[in-house]
Amino acid sequence: MYKLAISISHHLRSGVAAIAKIMARVMAKKHRDQPWSKGLTRSGIRAVGLGLLTLGFTIAVTLIGQFSNLSSAVAVPGTDGSTKISQTTPQPAAPISVPPQATLSPASPQLGDTLYVVVNGGNNTTLNSSAPVAPQIALGKKVYPAFPLQTSSNNITNNVTINTWRALIPTTPLDPPGAKQLIINHGNAPSQTLNFTLANREFPTQSLWIDESGNALEPTDAEWEQVSAFKKIVTPQKMWQGKFLRPNEGEVTTGFGVRRYYNGVFAEDYYHRGVDYGGGYGSPVIAPAGGVVRLVGDVNQGFRLHGNTVGIDHGQGVLSIFLHLSKITVQLGDTVIAGQMIGEVGSTGASTGAHLHWGLYVQGESVDPAPWRYGDIK
Repeated sequence: MYKLAISISHHLRSGVAAIAKIMARVMAKKHRDQPWSKGLTRSGIRAVGLGLLTLGFTIAVTLIGQFSNLSSAVAVPGTDGSTKISQTTPQPAAPISVPPQATLSPASPQLGDTLYVVVNGGNNTTLNSSAPVAPQIALGKKVYPAFPLQTSSNNITNNVTINTWRALIPTTPLDPPGAKQLIINHGNAPSQTLNFTLANREFPTQSLWIDESGNALEPTDAEWEQVSAFKKIVTPQKMWQGKFLRPNEGEVTTGFGVRRYYNGVFAEDYYHRGVDYGGGYGSPVIAPAGGVVRLVGDVNQGFRLHGNTVGIDHGQGVLSIFLHLSKITVQLGDTVIAGQMIGEVGSTGASTGAHLHWGLYVQGESVDPAPWRYGDIK
């Protein structure tokens, strides 16, 4: 660019100088005797030529600048006839803001379903960022974590990183049905709102009469603390693949979400947080999906309510808990795969007979396991 500017400057100066000489000769010859030409001197003509030179050079540099977005050095003629160098640096383009595009599954959710929210695009992450920026997804006053759905498929366009994210949001039988609103915020991109209706669902009821003098239905402090801590685990890594397996071959004796009357009084805050399988005593219990064993509880260590217990972390806030086991065949910290045996059916803890209780938790809330076994949750 510098050489081009100097070349243009040289040619313009030569051309204007030649024009100035011609003008001087013509005017001296033809207009020597005209009154208006008496004050016109050779130096005046040269000044006119210099003005034309500056004007022409300015036009040339402006045109060159239109075809270049790089830093350039241009030559500008000084008033003393010398050439000065001026550096110009264009400003970088403003980052592109891509709004998120979110989808919700299932299309018609009902109480107990797990909402599956996928966010495509949306950004405020450039190549200089240390890590992708995850979207924030809020339902009501609670914000749920989103995780990369495909960690190896980042597309880079115009210096902007684009990712596909997924959030799993629980609903329970205790939630009020009706119109709901999801708010998706992703960096500096415009927020997006997803409106949907959470359908009501009728759950069966049971009536139980218990001896209120006993404490068999109350967990010990140590038991309560360990189980509560387990339900809060959120591991970024996704450790399950595909649909969940049935953890025991016994028939379902109590389904998810059953409501109860205790001694004739409806329990407002209670629902059956899992599925009971009436498998035979000692029948195998398998991991429904891959994960890591994060909880092992024993009746001899104070697990009075849950009995012998195993808890598996499947990743991203998805957890399985298995209660009333007669035997545990895994240890704390073990990595398990789908179908691997983790224990045997029993009747330990608060249990009226041999059965397996399987509870599935998402972000700390008990959800219906059925869609995870038969639906399209990946």
